[in-house]
Amino acid sequence: MATRNELPVALTIAGSDSSAGAGAQADLKTFGAQGVYGLTALTCVVAETPGKVVSIEPVLAELVAAQITLLLDKFPVGAIKTGLLYSSDIASRVATILRESKSIPLVIDPVMVATSGDLLLRKEAIGIYERELFPLAAVVTPNLDEATTLLGTSIVDLPAMREAGRELSDRYGVPFLMKGGHLAGDRAIDLLCANGRVTEFSAPFARGVQTHGTGCTYSAAIASHLAKGESLEEAIRCAKKYVTAAIAHHLQWKSEDGTTIHALNHSPP
Repeated sequence: MATRNELPVALTIAGSDSSAGAGAQADLKTFGAQGVYGLTALTCVVAETPGKVVSIEPVLAELVAAQITLLLDKFPVGAIKTGLLYSSDIASRVATILRESKSIPLVIDPVMVATSGDLLLRKEAIGIYERELFPLAAVVTPNLDEATTLLGTSIVDLPAMREAGRELSDRYGVPFLMKGGHLAGDRAIDLLCANGRVTEFSAPFARGVQTHGTGCTYSAAIASHLAKGESLEEAIRCAKKYVTAAIAHHLQWKSEDGTTIHALNHSPP
């Protein structure tokens, strides 16, 4: 058990979101809220606000690798999560390093498309994820759009989601957490598919909230609880409760043009 002066440590390998609602900024807020010390290895800088991505500039793959290597050498990292890796070069370098750190639980959020619909991950990097990164994961956490990209088939309801999760878990040999927030209904249902078993996690769906970063926050919360030594199912259960509260108690402001901007509340009451 870590003392107050020796918190569990988690590392996020992700992009920087200028609006701080997603990416490494959301991950750090989440780590702190879960009582975990957060480290970052930045992969790219993204100029964005909720609903709009203006520009993405990648960090040199060598610098990404240097950040990760240094942090793993100096800190007792208890869990790692990946967010936006952007390019095949970065994804490959990350996989090479993480292959040597198999004892550390790895949560892969396969960030491919922003909530706004903007393409974030270069298409050639998807194969690197499939061949090199997924086999290292303690869990992969795709939303339905990302799962559709991997499978090439649409996922329109809960039975299709269940079947897709089983297929992905069998294909890559690791647990897949299928996030069902894009489905219609009063409940936000996620399915953990692992070893032929499906476990359901359900919470009330908060309508009318236009925000981004829920996937980043969810996966960071899972990584936080894995860093504390909790089981995967317990980590997901705690993370689901946290992200649900972050959405329900979201923040909002009025911009100069009169539009409303929403953001997750990473410190919900």
